[in-house]
Amino acid sequence: MTNKTVLISGASIAGPALAFWLSRQGYAVTVVERSPELRAGGQAVDFKGATHLAVLERMGILDEIRRQQTGGLDQTIVDAEGRPIAVLPGEFTGGDVEIRRGDLARILYDRTSADCEYVFGDSITSLTETPDGVDVTFEREAPRRFDLVFGADGIHSAVRRLAFGPEADYVEHLGHYYALVETDETDGGPAVMYNEPGRMAATGGPKATAFFVFASPEISYDRYDIGRQKEILTAAFEGGGWRLPEVMERVKRSDDVYLDSIARVKMDGYTTGRVALLGDAAYGNTLGGFGTGLAVVAAYVIAGELAAANGDHELAFRRYDEKFSDYAKVARNANAGSFLAPPTKLRIKLRDQMFKRRLLLRGMLWVTDKFATDITLDEYPALARQG
Repeated sequence: MTNKTVLISGASIAGPALAFWLSRQGYAVTVVERSPELRAGGQAVDFKGATHLAVLERMGILDEIRRQQTGGLDQTIVDAEGRPIAVLPGEFTGGDVEIRRGDLARILYDRTSADCEYVFGDSITSLTETPDGVDVTFEREAPRRFDLVFGADGIHSAVRRLAFGPEADYVEHLGHYYALVETDETDGGPAVMYNEPGRMAATGGPKATAFFVFASPEISYDRYDIGRQKEILTAAFEGGGWRLPEVMERVKRSDDVYLDSIARVKMDGYTTGRVALLGDAAYGNTLGGFGTGLAVVAAYVIAGELAAANGDHELAFRRYDEKFSDYAKVARNANAGSFLAPPTKLRIKLRDQMFKRRLLLRGMLWVTDKFATDITLDEYPALARQG
């Protein structure tokens, strides 16, 4: 057991997953989260392949995730008249098990909140490494010193900016934006997806969450200004066919809107001194389909390597960098924006035809499973003893 203190920035998936493993080793864990509370809802996230499922099983949460899974529903692609064109299979988007991000965050929080300190509504403003630790200042809390600091705070990571450098040096905008909107649609309706060149809208299903993707150069806006986000989104879909005018009216009435760039993080290493990054902060690729799996595996590997190195963070971080530089390669090339919102009518048609070719689809599923399992998952006996 250890008496070391750690600070984790981010209370979505990667942060609480790491808190789970470190607190069970005796670390005094503090998790700081900018949002005032856990975010409910959000898009569905999935796990695929034996590696992801093995980590969830070792955490003891796989059964609970299956109880709350969304089911990976098929989604019908329609034309402007609402006529079916093709079906996006649930097995393609939902992996082996799928769950809403907010539900997964709640599962992880419930399993860590008794042993870890959670600080909501605050964020890190500076990091100063010393021979004995990292001095941290916050927007609201008093300054504190920690032995280790972890950035699990997403693509727009404050920890990465403070410890490694400006966001522009590591984050590449991929030419598209996406948005999630909790609407007032009461029955959900069938899950459908509609495309026009450079934009996509998906509605329906058991949850009244509308999902949008649209092509755009990089936009400067306040990511916490919901009113401005709604303006950007409705302008992007102005003049659209199908049910888009009706759907945009629902967007205007919503108080739960999340808009962000489809982007990817490019880093050669994820650690520096006493600071390490994991999840989207380190190798995010928006909507790439692997982010949540990479996050929970990374949490397990970091904690396991710290246990194997008897708390020697330099050795543990070096091993983490080595293991994940190859495993995270799947996040380096994908661009979900051009797939979900192709730029031309021809590209839309060609993509839709792919979903009618089941053999090709099975081949793509095999490739994604191969990427998801492309790491040797060590047993880490110290973690098993604590479990």
